[in-house]
Amino acid sequence: MRDHDLTTGPIPGHFRTLAIPAAMGMLFSTLYNVVDVYFAGQLSTEAQAGLAIGFQAFFIMMAVGFGTGAAMSALVGNARGKKDDRLARCIALQGISFGITATLLLIIIGFFAGPQLIALVSEPGGYRDAANGYYLWLLAALPGFLIAYAANGILQAHGDSVTLQRALMVAFVANIGLNPLFIYGIPGVVPGLGFNGIALATVVSQTGVMLYVLRNVMALRIMERARWSELIPSPGAFRDIGMQMLPTASALIVMFISGFVVQFALKGFGEHAIAAYGIALRIEQILLLPVLGMTGALLPIAAQNFGADDHARVREALWFCWKLGLVMTVGAAPILWFGGGLAMSIFTDDPDVIAVGVSYLRVDSFLFILYMMLFAINSFLQALKRPVWTLWISIYRQGFGVAFFVWLLVGVAGMDVWGVWLGIGIAVSTGWVLALIIAARVAQREIGGLRA
Repeated sequence: MRDHDLTTGPIPGHFRTLAIPAAMGMLFSTLYNVVDVYFAGQLSTEAQAGLAIGFQAFFIMMAVGFGTGAAMSALVGNARGKKDDRLARCIALQGISFGITATLLLIIIGFFAGPQLIALVSEPGGYRDAANGYYLWLLAALPGFLIAYAANGILQAHGDSVTLQRALMVAFVANIGLNPLFIYGIPGVVPGLGFNGIALATVVSQTGVMLYVLRNVMALRIMERARWSELIPSPGAFRDIGMQMLPTASALIVMFISGFVVQFALKGFGEHAIAAYGIALRIEQILLLPVLGMTGALLPIAAQNFGADDHARVREALWFCWKLGLVMTVGAAPILWFGGGLAMSIFTDDPDVIAVGVSYLRVDSFLFILYMMLFAINSFLQALKRPVWTLWISIYRQGFGVAFFVWLLVGVAGMDVWGVWLGIGIAVSTGWVLALIIAARVAQREIGGLRA
């Protein structure tokens, strides 16, 4: 079982150990979503638009899973840095219990709230009906996502990003077979579910991911003396996890709500604009994968070293992350600018969808460097157990910023979809400045500054 001490050894080596498997895992996760978009496209543009909206509604609940995973990585990582195995085990088991409890509550809330969100950002008709059906089926996959992310945070705190990578690779391959099976069925034997078959494929494959990740968590050395009674919810532990999880989850929820704001603005330009945005986001995610893997690796590295009071290594990790990220993002920008049309054509042959998607990707090419630094700052603040600042950054950038600047350019200035994309760009740029200021001030208080 992988259990790395990130408080010793060269920082670049730890990034390589953690970031490459994490990026590969996210690649297969994104390719998984690409498969869904592809099969939805085989059905209709209406199905692609329904997929984009339905998944956006579901992602709001998944934010709790991402936040819990980040909380586990930071809290268990800090305990590992202090060499306190008993504390690490207690936090890990309470994190799993927290994930189970949150899942049950969110399924109930999501059943009633999700269709209302979908109605807010869509017009009556076929693509709204598709979004609702897909979303309701997908609720059954929520345990697989939330509990798997919480468990993966525990593994990340131990320097293990390979387990989730392997699980997501298998899920991707399974999804290629499950999608057509559930969509079309077996003629004369089992009827197909149509568009909703895409959601059922996700339920089956993600449940498998959850079981595999949990199996590897229970094989960790710190779990050797684990007892079932340690899974009983502890108010104190739940409070600590919640305080670390809530800002991150809330920041992600703000991000997803921002996606709804964008979709609300785009619905006035037709369903082809919404479909284009959904496809372009998938392309963007693929190119961001190396950056996400690297900035995600920063969290356990910085968390363990902050727990060990080695502030110089925390600073070293952040600066190494930024420098390597600069190289990555400069290389990705021309791909977005010149290759956007080709990438869009893989998923659709609708010229209107392609044209709108290309316009988004060209604006996006200028923002990649800023995204990289923002992701790194989020990991840095989480590792220093100051995640509330990630929430404030997100509220400005993705809450106020996107809504205000899109309204200004589209609603006041009367621009077309370019106004939506430029509004996003202005929000990201000003949010980046705010994040740098906050990171510098937190670093000054916690580790003596960003520079030694």
